[in-house]
Amino acid sequence: MGALVTLDLPDDSPMLGLPWIITFGPLGDVDEWEPVVCGPYERPHALALAEAVVADEQLMAVVEPLLPAVSADEIFGEIAAAQIAAEDEAARTEGVDLYGDFEDTVDEELEAAADLDERTEPLAPPTEAELRAGFVRIAAKLTGGEG
Repeated sequence: MGALVTLDLPDDSPMLGLPWIITFGPLGDVDEWEPVVCGPYERPHALALAEAVVADEQLMAVVEPLLPAVSADEIFGEIAAAQIAAEDEAARTEGVDLYGDFEDTVDEELEAAADLDERTEPLAPPTEAELRAGFVRIAAKLTGGEG
């Protein structure tokens, strides 16, 4: 079984309505090959497709929103925000007692794994017709039409 990584977003997040992409890559360091990027998809379709692919394969799938930028300045803003977030994360990591918080982290990870184990059947991947309908809705959103 592979791994699926995605953002944990609140139900009212505006990012849920964005197009999503899936990046498939090797799960471990043994295999070395270029990741494969697929999409854009609607989020439920991306999650179902990613889950179907990694269910029986030693692959990692990263499902993330596609942020359509309309200017270089907008891209620079996203890059700056990502850099600041990485610096903040590095500062938090440096300030953490590496040994004091271990049990809390393990407990949270075990709870998350137990939640995944409760659902034994992976989501059914969307059909080609469902995906194509999703592409139409995404195109409408990106071009200002109704979706």
